[in-house]
Amino acid sequence: MTIEPDPIRLATALILDGEGRTLMVRKRGAEALIQPGGKIEPDETAVQAVVREIGEELGCTVISAEPLGRFTAPAAHQPGRHVESELFRVEIAGEPAAGEEIEALFWLTADEAEAALIAPLSRNHVLPLVKAAARRAKDAA
Repeated sequence: MTIEPDPIRLATALILDGEGRTLMVRKRGAEALIQPGGKIEPDETAVQAVVREIGEELGCTVISAEPLGRFTAPAAHQPGRHVESELFRVEIAGEPAAGEEIEALFWLTADEAEAALIAPLSRNHVLPLVKAAARRAKDAA
């Protein structure tokens, strides 16, 4: 019998710009694009973690963080592991810039994200939310 390790607990951000594109990042040494965010430390809440990670990774301040749910997916960069992510719809102040851990950042439409190499969490759970937001924006126009 194989015992699966505990999931990696994350707090991640869905950040959209005025054109309905989502912000995705590629960490140094990684291939797949992921949502901004990171591990929840033992002494912090998911909201505190996403605020801290956005500051560290993007140099931005979180204005608001609306909970969107808890999602589980295979870990993008750790074979055999799973992530359990608290996902937030995040509004930021400031222009995102790649922090020390981040190799590059990208603003992607839903179609561009679908064609890219993205983490399972983003593909399975975040991308459908981006598509829904794009449909709502199109219907409102």
